[in-house]
Amino acid sequence: MDNKVFDAIFKKVENEPYANKLGMKLLKLDYGYSLVEMHFTEDVANIFGMPHGGAIFSLVDEAFETASNSHGTVALALNMNISYLKSPSLGDILYAEAREINKSNRMSNCNIEVKNNRNELIAVCQTIAYRKKDMLPFVE
Repeated sequence: MDNKVFDAIFKKVENEPYANKLGMKLLKLDYGYSLVEMHFTEDVANIFGMPHGGAIFSLVDEAFETASNSHGTVALALNMNISYLKSPSLGDILYAEAREINKSNRMSNCNIEVKNNRNELIAVCQTIAYRKKDMLPFVE
């Protein structure tokens, strides 16, 4: 089942309008694990020339979404607590790496780190997802 689920998630992310708008790409996926990249371009800069917090949050959310749904059942965000630690430089490649640290039938928790291409820690996030029993509707 994992190949069908993983392939379907990769395909959904490739065709997801919001992820495409921000230039996000799913690089790796495993059960409870995801690695997503996004280039920091002027398109996502704030009024200070730094990446908008919403852009970094979106990257984190994409990693959370894909890691939490990697088991093949629908998982929805209940809570995300993010801390911004360092501003990356224009042109940096940002990587959000989500690792599920706990999973039950109804809930799961992820720790997510955002690092740049120089391995500097940019942001950290702790998440809670609600796990439904429904299979992902886009897996054939």
